[in-house]
Amino acid sequence: MKKILLTAALLITALSFGQGSTDYGGGIKFNLNPEGTKYMRFITWNQVWMRASQMNPGTMIGDQGVSTQEDIGLRRLRILAYTQISPRYMIVTHVGINNQTFINGGASGSAGTGGYGAGKKPGLFFHDAWNEYAVVLPKEGKPFSLSLGGGLHYYMGLSRMTMSSTLNYLTIDAPIFNWPLIENSDQFARQIGVFAKGKYNKFEYRFSLNKPFATNQTVANVTQAENAIAVDNNNNAKWSKAGYVEYQVFDKESNFLPFKVGSYLGTKKMLNFGAGFYTTPSGTKTSVNGITDRHTIGLFAGDVFVDLPVGQKDKKMAVTAYSVYYDYNFGPNYLRNIGIMNEGVADASFTGSRSLAGPGNLQPMVGTGNIWYTQAGFLLPNKSDKPKVRIQPFAAYTYKNFEALGKASNQFDFGTNLFLDGHHAKLTAQYSNRPIYITKDNIDSYKGEFLLQLQIYL
Repeated sequence: MKKILLTAALLITALSFGQGSTDYGGGIKFNLNPEGTKYMRFITWNQVWMRASQMNPGTMIGDQGVSTQEDIGLRRLRILAYTQISPRYMIVTHVGINNQTFINGGASGSAGTGGYGAGKKPGLFFHDAWNEYAVVLPKEGKPFSLSLGGGLHYYMGLSRMTMSSTLNYLTIDAPIFNWPLIENSDQFARQIGVFAKGKYNKFEYRFSLNKPFATNQTVANVTQAENAIAVDNNNNAKWSKAGYVEYQVFDKESNFLPFKVGSYLGTKKMLNFGAGFYTTPSGTKTSVNGITDRHTIGLFAGDVFVDLPVGQKDKKMAVTAYSVYYDYNFGPNYLRNIGIMNEGVADASFTGSRSLAGPGNLQPMVGTGNIWYTQAGFLLPNKSDKPKVRIQPFAAYTYKNFEALGKASNQFDFGTNLFLDGHHAKLTAQYSNRPIYITKDNIDSYKGEFLLQLQIYL
């Protein structure tokens, strides 16, 4: 029975990571015994971005004032390995780099020219490192399963996209605000803690108890309470609690690993409804007339995911859609501005109206308030002469309404995936816009960015 369960788990895992490819199979796997019940598996992936971007007003790159910028960068270079010596025991490790460009993203302290010049030799670090034990194994005819684990992990609750796989997005990438703690009180969307995961009939659950990474940003003292601005300052951090529960109407998804699939390309019939949370006391801090106040971080989300084959079976068409609503409370007027692979710095000689977010491609990304995000795509009919080459146009819409800003923003993404071999080899082209706030009540304009990604994963 154990061998049957292990084989089933491997098959489900292969399907979860092999969307759209008939050749991928079980991937890069090394058996540690003749039966294949003890093994190690590796997953590797590279994502390379080329960009043409309109810069925020007042941007300088390499001592030159710029309004546009073209570049190429390494969005993600990763290796994940997991080892299982029985159906109950598993070790997961995941290392890599992110966001290296020609001028930044290099090792700590790299600058100027030379062996450790600007942008060179980024630091390899652990994204995940946890141990896991299956307390109640999934069995045929039994509705309940339970696994417990601990370490640096990705079971961070909140939403499906908060625990998304970076291998199989519908759009070119995640919208980033799905990781609301990113690189503040987490390590690239992870925290150190313990977790429980499992299934009950059509429900899947994930809960975790974690110790957030310490934050100590300096709080600005104000004289009026309405002007207080919460900043990340948890000092000796209190324990965080996170959870996510999902109801899977049709096909059941694998929860062997935490990474949620973005697009199955019609290989599954999915309709899932989920809800989640993240909360930690004393996560942020304000100061009014010299009196400090600490605030609980309370984050909540509800989402729905659809991935369905449609039309004639031989055409292999599919529709994919995802919608999520986030309710974020970090304390009064909390706001973070983030830009992926941002190369810009402030141009001191600029005399015009600057963006409140700052230089480069920074934008208001996370804050106390509400965010509604929806994406949808359609996998076009299969061409019989080249069955692996597929096209999937998509679009996404984001509504952000933050307490610190007096006006909500509306953002759009448009693009298409060109699959050469499912998600294992694909090109993605996408155009995105972002708001330029000159004052908190005034969006002066929207700036655009065109991205082209080459992704390979094995």
